[in-house]
Amino acid sequence: MSGINGWLILDKPLGLGSTDGVTAVKRALRAAGYDASKRGIKVGHGGTLDPLATGVLPIALGEATKLAGRMLDSDKIYDFTIGFGSQTDTLDLEGKVIATSDVRPTLAAVEAVLAQFTGPIEQVPPIYSALKVDGERAYDRARAGEEVVLASRQVTIHALTIRHPGLVPGSTAPQAAGSVEAWTPAQGRGDEPSLDDITLSAHVSKGTYIRSLARDIAIALGTVGHVTMLRRTRAGPFDLSHAISLDKLAEFGQARSLKHNLLPLRAGLDDIPALSLTPDQAGLLRQGRVLVGIAADDGPYFATLDDSPVALVEVQDREVRVVRGFNL
Repeated sequence: MSGINGWLILDKPLGLGSTDGVTAVKRALRAAGYDASKRGIKVGHGGTLDPLATGVLPIALGEATKLAGRMLDSDKIYDFTIGFGSQTDTLDLEGKVIATSDVRPTLAAVEAVLAQFTGPIEQVPPIYSALKVDGERAYDRARAGEEVVLASRQVTIHALTIRHPGLVPGSTAPQAAGSVEAWTPAQGRGDEPSLDDITLSAHVSKGTYIRSLARDIAIALGTVGHVTMLRRTRAGPFDLSHAISLDKLAEFGQARSLKHNLLPLRAGLDDIPALSLTPDQAGLLRQGRVLVGIAADDGPYFATLDDSPVALVEVQDREVRVVRGFNL
């Protein structure tokens, strides 16, 4: 059989780890007649998604794994719910409560603070994270009862919007029931009831921790909070419209149609322009040579020969250099 190169985008369910998603794809490959371990088919994910989170998990196969690192550097979009009144040590539902507050914000108060968290911001990552401290994962040190101190880092929140508010039980105003439309002030607030929780959407740069963002928003509102729901709706060029369920993945495997349902390798590069090559130019790039005198603006390109991927390249001063070559 010919090689498998491309992307499967999983709609990761609650409770499944990112490596479990990779395992599920390998299982489907075996069912489809491809044994990844025996045939040397590389499979990897393009960005960790916590077990308590759901949504877009890009899985790279074959030569697409060379682009997994680029996927890690891409922007992401998340929907997340902040539950007000308690903060946990993990900043999500998994941890133990370490602080409580009777304060509940109004919708107007939430709207007023969101501007503080839009644009470049300083953020302290959660102590329960995979960041390394003196060679050990922060979460390992935290679980061992050690005091973990992490330095703040700058991240960028490109957009932060309200999806829908959740009102305190017993409130006289109606509660929005899981609307996927953005909440707008024009929808009205009645007598400004307090919010027990609120769902936001955030378009963020790499390195942003949504759990930290939720913690800091709650603190800015004079209360405490933690993430009660987290769903990634976009990772780089991939969104939920590309995603399939685990059941659909298994169905593709059993029907031996997995290869035909892959997104092409170039789908992971939809955000950069293509650079068409002649056969001679493609041959030089495949040898690792530098092309000179190319009339193209500086920046990254997806170099192709008759729509066949050749390399991810960088153009500078009319010279083309290979960043990642594809063995197809």
